Order: sequence, then C-alpha cells, then structure tokens
Amino acid sequence: MAHIVIIGAGIGGMPMAFEMKEQARAEDQVTVISDSPKFHFVPSNPWVAVDWRKRKDIEMEIEPTLHRKGIEAITQGAKRVHPERNQVELLDGTVVDYDYLVIATGPKLAFDEIPGMGPDGYSQSICHVSHAEKAKLNWDRFTADPGPIVVGAVQGASCFGPAYEYAMIMDTDLRRRKIRDKVPMTYVTSEPYIGHLGLGGVGDSKGLLESAMRDRHIKWICNAKTTKIEDGQMFVTEHDDNGQPKKEHVLPFKHSMMLPAFKGVDAVFGIEGLTNPRGFITIDEHQRNPKFTNIFSVGVCVAIPPVEATPVPLGTPKTGFMIESMVTATAHNIREMLDGKEPTHKATWNTVCLADFGDTGAAFVALPQIPPRNVSWFAEGKWVHLAKVAFEKYFMRKMQKGTSEPFYEKMVMDMMGIVKLKGKK
Repeated sequence: MAHIVIIGAGIGGMPMAFEMKEQARAEDQVTVISDSPKFHFVPSNPWVAVDWRKRKDIEMEIEPTLHRKGIEAITQGAKRVHPERNQVELLDGTVVDYDYLVIATGPKLAFDEIPGMGPDGYSQSICHVSHAEKAKLNWDRFTADPGPIVVGAVQGASCFGPAYEYAMIMDTDLRRRKIRDKVPMTYVTSEPYIGHLGLGGVGDSKGLLESAMRDRHIKWICNAKTTKIEDGQMFVTEHDDNGQPKKEHVLPFKHSMMLPAFKGVDAVFGIEGLTNPRGFITIDEHQRNPKFTNIFSVGVCVAIPPVEATPVPLGTPKTGFMIESMVTATAHNIREMLDGKEPTHKATWNTVCLADFGDTGAAFVALPQIPPRNVSWFAEGKWVHLAKVAFEKYFMRKMQKGTSEPFYEKMVMDMMGIVKLKGKK
C-alpha cells in the first residue's frame, strides 16, 4: 500500500484528489490536507465583491465529497514539509507520513511587499472569498459616496485576468446604478501593454482589451510599479521601455483593488532543492521535483519562468485548464511509479479562459499557454458572460459530485483539439 498525500483543496487540489483516487490501486490511500474545510470557486470572487454572488453560492464543504470518494480529509493547515523524512508537519505538531506528495497549495499573497497594500491596508483584494466579502462592504460604502477608482496589478504579479474582470464588472455595476459618470477609473498594471496578461498577449488581446477599456472610459498606466498605498492615495512610478523611471503618479481613490505578487507558502518556502527563491516548487517535464522525486506539484505554486523579459517584472499565470492538464499528467505519472515504472506523461499546459466583463466578456484559447503556440485566439462577446456563469455552476457541480472530468467534457474538448496530455489525441 502507498500513501499519496495532497496539500491543498482548491482549483488544483480537489481535481488532483479525484483523479489520483481513480488512478491509484485499490489498496492505496489518498489524503488531502487543507487549511480550510471548504472549497471556494475563486474565479467568482469578483462577483462577490460587487454583491452579485454570496459566499454560500461559491463554496462547499470538502469532507463529505472526499469521504464519499474514499479520500481522507485533514482540515488543518500544513506547517512544514520535511521531504528528507517523507513527512508533512501539521499546525498542531502532528505529522503525516507519505510515499508520494503532491503540492497544490496555491500561493502566498505578498501584500507585505508594498506598504499599505491589501485588505489589512488601504486597498481591497479579490484573491480569496473572505477578501471579496470585505471588498463588498467597502463597495457598499463607495456606491453611497462615489469617487475615483484605481484597479490593476502590481509589479511581480502573474494573474492579470481577474483585475481586468473586476474593472469591467465594476463599470457594469456602476452603469446599472446610474452613477458611472461620477467615477473616474484608472487601470494600473505592471504589464508592458494592455492585454499582455503575463503571456506576451494572446491573439489580438491587446487591441480588443484596449478597445473595451476605451469604450468604458477606463484610463490606464502600463509598465507601472506601485511603490506605496496610503489612505485614498496610490503612488505609482511609470517606466519606459528600457525599465527606467518615466513619470511619477499620485492617484487619488475612494475604492481600490490591486492584485499582489505571489510567493510560495510558508510550509515549503526556502527548502533547498524543492523551491526556487520565491518559494515556488521546481518541477521537471513530468510535474516532478528533480531532487525529491516522490514529490510532484500542480497549480499556481509551480515555478514557471516569465515568458519574456519586460521593463517591469511580472510572472506567468497558471490558468484553470492548464492546471487541469498538470493534474492529469501527475495522476498518471504517480500510477506509473506505483507500478515500478518511470513517469512518461507530460501536461500540454493548454489554456481555455473565460473572462467576465459584467454584461459581456472575453475568451481566449492558447495551445499551449506558453509561446510559441499552435493556436492563439482571442474574442469578445456577450456569449462569454453567459458561458462564465454556466461554467461556475458546472464546475461547482463537478466538485460536489467528485468528478474531475465527465466523459462529455472530455469528448467536447477532444473534438476541439484541446487535450491535457502531450501525444494524446
């Protein structure tokens, strides 16, 4: 019997548990360690922040589903991974032994890197549902007494889509309230241009997103470093294409949301051979750590270098379908190792993304996500908003049923040529 432990119960951890249970032998035990008893559908957080969703709409208890699938759940956080001992130390001091470990923790949010940033400072966050609930309370006060908005992503950030979504959703909500004319809005980003997305652009993402922001009267500052945030003021240094300071901005705001840079979580940060200097898990082409070969990793906590050099540092995003391809490859590779073989499966890192703009939206397909690509496509339309709403309901249903990929989903994706494993058709 082998014990396979998964740290994390989010977008990567829950599907990892389901697929691993399917791939494991009957005698193997799969255990999920989570610092929360609940799963949250993070892509819906922007809706929570403007009161279009309630927390209860996008969360579920993880234990009932995991237990029904024969998966053990430990609902307390991991304090430290001890790879030399094949153990995970929990917050209460107890240890969990493992034969194989999958790290799917997601990131640590580096609000502390910019003075005054984050839900404990002067800006809001939509990175966690608790942050989004707090942002909603601020939004209620703001809409009663509107003024300037500053929204975007700071230097080192890697997940830009939610910032665009939140800007557009706020615009839609303000128009519905008939107070949009009272709200100047500025988008501040470390990207070298609108629509870069940390990916060097996808299709005509630059042109389409610039047009969408012009239509909504949203100004923007690119190549921006946010230096500090004070009560009602954001200090931003704009850089030129050579990375040299170009202009200093002091932006007033009554409501602000800036996406932070990410780091690795404390449980793994600084473990030599396991993480890079930012604390992300280093992996090979099979999702396996090169030094500790019984440790795998999936999701946002994986180390991926930037796709290109930019004037202001930024990271590479890890999107939903890309993470699912990591999950599938990892589950198959661990099964091969259980059978005494070397892992052979490689994730495609293909990407399908739906970004909601409130009453319309943008979608892109990047095969693979990291260029050069076989397919690079970006489009906008009202259908994307409807598709995002439907996907939220569909994904929550998958998690409640304990199914990673129903056969009809796989069939549709295969027909579109969007597959999870390299060499598979």
